[in-house]
Amino acid sequence: MTSTDLARTVLTALIEAGVTEIVVAPGSRNAPLSFAAYDAAAAGLVRLHTRIDERSAGFLALGLSKNHHRAAVVCTSGTGVANLHPAVLEAAHADVDLVVVTADRPARLRGTNANQTTDQVGIFGPLVPTQDASVSIDLGTTGPVHLNVPLDEPLVPDDRWTPSVTAGSPARRVRPAVHVALEPGPRTVVVAGDDAGPPARMLAQDGGWPLLAEPSSGSRTGDHAIRTYRLLLGSSLGERIERVVVCGHPTLSRPVSRLLGRADVQVIDTPTRGVWPERPFPVSERLPVVPSAAAADSTGWLDEWLAADRSVARRLDALLAAEPDLTPHEVAGAVARALPPGGLLTVGASSPIRDLDLMVPRYEVGVRRKVIANRGLSGIDGVVSTAIGASLARPESTRALALVGDVTFLHDANGLVIGPGEPVPDLTIVVVNDDGGSIFTMLEQGAERYAAQYERLFGTPHGVDLGALCAATRTPHLRVGSLPELEQALASPNGGIEVVEVVVRRDNRRSLDERIRALRP
Repeated sequence: MTSTDLARTVLTALIEAGVTEIVVAPGSRNAPLSFAAYDAAAAGLVRLHTRIDERSAGFLALGLSKNHHRAAVVCTSGTGVANLHPAVLEAAHADVDLVVVTADRPARLRGTNANQTTDQVGIFGPLVPTQDASVSIDLGTTGPVHLNVPLDEPLVPDDRWTPSVTAGSPARRVRPAVHVALEPGPRTVVVAGDDAGPPARMLAQDGGWPLLAEPSSGSRTGDHAIRTYRLLLGSSLGERIERVVVCGHPTLSRPVSRLLGRADVQVIDTPTRGVWPERPFPVSERLPVVPSAAAADSTGWLDEWLAADRSVARRLDALLAAEPDLTPHEVAGAVARALPPGGLLTVGASSPIRDLDLMVPRYEVGVRRKVIANRGLSGIDGVVSTAIGASLARPESTRALALVGDVTFLHDANGLVIGPGEPVPDLTIVVVNDDGGSIFTMLEQGAERYAAQYERLFGTPHGVDLGALCAATRTPHLRVGSLPELEQALASPNGGIEVVEVVVRRDNRRSLDERIRALRP
């Protein structure tokens, strides 16, 4: 089989497996695949995206896949494949249906020092097995799939391809047809981590229990969501918890981790996505599905949490308002308020998602606000590209926003390099710029005893002019320093991709965090 024929066979399999988006990074060895993707896009079977950086290409495909599209990323051999690894690992741990198609040298060159030749079989490790596309192709599974395609010269086609392909649907995720009901009794809370989905909210609602939901859980709606839960967990109210139902992948909060590790708390686990279903905390009971509640709690337990939440939230808002300078929490709050019904928000790791966690209002049920984040491995890499991909995959969104820190933004500034004619979403990227890594000020490394080493090793000031950086890619940029300026910027988007840089302090971040954590009902 010629390389052109093999490439067209691969594209046919992708389309039949429900792939609708293909991201191509340029290269010579993957030229047959690129030509085939171009012809498939010309036939209206897929949407084609090109990126010059494989890491950005991988995260763009990841973002497209996170919004219920099945995307494939195609790259050439050698280091280009290695640059896909961060996105592939995130997809594996978050169980995202990403297809990775890597061009390889032909078998006769493997094991030699031929140019751009390395061992690509199993390059992503045991979490993502490799399929040799010249032997067989199986795309009927969920999660990331790696197709390695050995291609020999000639690498260009003699003709255009008119695909005769019937587009398929992605593999369906089938939930077990079982029903489990929890009896009331123990003082219960529902912890909803990343990708927990509506079942967590419904369980809390039916059981009359507090809902401790992370912003990207897909559960943080309704009257039972507790905004300041991580502060309340350190109070006497948190100490009285007797049972926790865990949904999704909780990653944000040390108070939640401590709760789940308590010997006096019954932890009921429900299925979570990702390659490792084993939890890092003791589990009392594992259920095959998110349960329902047999009856609602009538002890007033939820009312205690709601009253405490209102009290602490008022004091938190007052504390922040009294600060002489704009705080990162207020930035997160402004972004959360600016997200309209039907909107999409992509959140970066580190401080922004934790700040957002304290500031998200109690959104109403059923209005299709969607908050996503790369919480499989919680990296700061590729977030700009993920946000662009997610926005492109959800064109029906009323508004697309992203909230990231400055280091996260710089880590994927290449995501703004988009060529002419490429699909571009309407996306406002809010960059909280405190000139470095503020997350570490709130951890052990930020203690006074490490002050001499801190700034060089963890604070990492960069002094980058973000406006000039954006100008290099012709990305509109606005720098603001106050809450009214930010709110005005968020209220008047200009279309396309734009960056709103919000300047905040970092030198007082540890003190501010200590004062926030000291708030109690």
